[in-house]
Amino acid sequence: MKCLYLLLILVFITPSYANNTNLATHLQEISVTVRAEKKHSKAEGSGVIITRELKLTPDSNETKKVNFVWTAGHVVDNLRSVRSVIDSQGRDRKTIEFTEAQIVKELVEEGRKVGELTMDAVVIKYSDADNGQDLALLMVRKQNFVTASAKFYLEDKIIPIGTDLFHVGSLLGQPGANSMTSGIVSQVGRVRNLGSGTGVVFDQTTVTAFPGSSGGGVFLAEGDNAGQYIGMLTRGAGEGFNLVVPVRRLKKWCKEVDLMWALDDNIAPPPLSEIKQIKVEDSAMEANLPMSKEGYPVKFPFLIMKQTQKP
Repeated sequence: MKCLYLLLILVFITPSYANNTNLATHLQEISVTVRAEKKHSKAEGSGVIITRELKLTPDSNETKKVNFVWTAGHVVDNLRSVRSVIDSQGRDRKTIEFTEAQIVKELVEEGRKVGELTMDAVVIKYSDADNGQDLALLMVRKQNFVTASAKFYLEDKIIPIGTDLFHVGSLLGQPGANSMTSGIVSQVGRVRNLGSGTGVVFDQTTVTAFPGSSGGGVFLAEGDNAGQYIGMLTRGAGEGFNLVVPVRRLKKWCKEVDLMWALDDNIAPPPLSEIKQIKVEDSAMEANLPMSKEGYPVKFPFLIMKQTQKP
């Protein structure tokens, strides 16, 4: 009888453990370090990969698997520059340019790091951290960098307080790549004024995060939607008090800038030739609106690793 009792316990425990292991493996596969190096400074944050099958041109039948990376705008802000250009009418225009980021994927075999893959990535859409949404979408130049892809929670129902969550990110930068932590949704609907005047919405979580977590995904840990991306870590005031750009805000922005294909894998993406023509910033940013750095409490800094290198 005792042996039967132990067997029943194992029957009920093993599937749950196996599911958690598979989920952890998947979250590791879609999580990367985003490295932004320019001149004498370097910033490292986190990112989450999506994979899409793209036509090369509107009339082409040939397709390619292309990887994109969602991260926070401030992670790649170090790569941004504004250049003055005189147009044919003699008017002074501002041209926004980004140098390339590097996407770093850690390789582990039998419990030991055996190397890493580094791929160049182009910033194809960017929203400023202080006067925008603090979001960026990157495209990896190497096709089929990985085959895994994040799945987003796109239901209208807001994730309730107390829901169990996982975070996978590059805590403390690349040395802490693919660190997995857990927590809960601890509050929803935090409205913060970042200087734009209208305020933006964050959700709050207790998942452990450190500098380097910025841009990393927060995922549902249990239930039918386990593993789905529900938000992006961007700011924090301690290991267990961190702010997330909720996927509902990400979805709203994607609808405004025609990027829903980068969230919903049921929406056909544009061909590669058109993606390369996407304006990197929206019209408000191109109009050179003032970049206010005031209005945000110091106790909610960016979760990003920055280093200043000697010339």
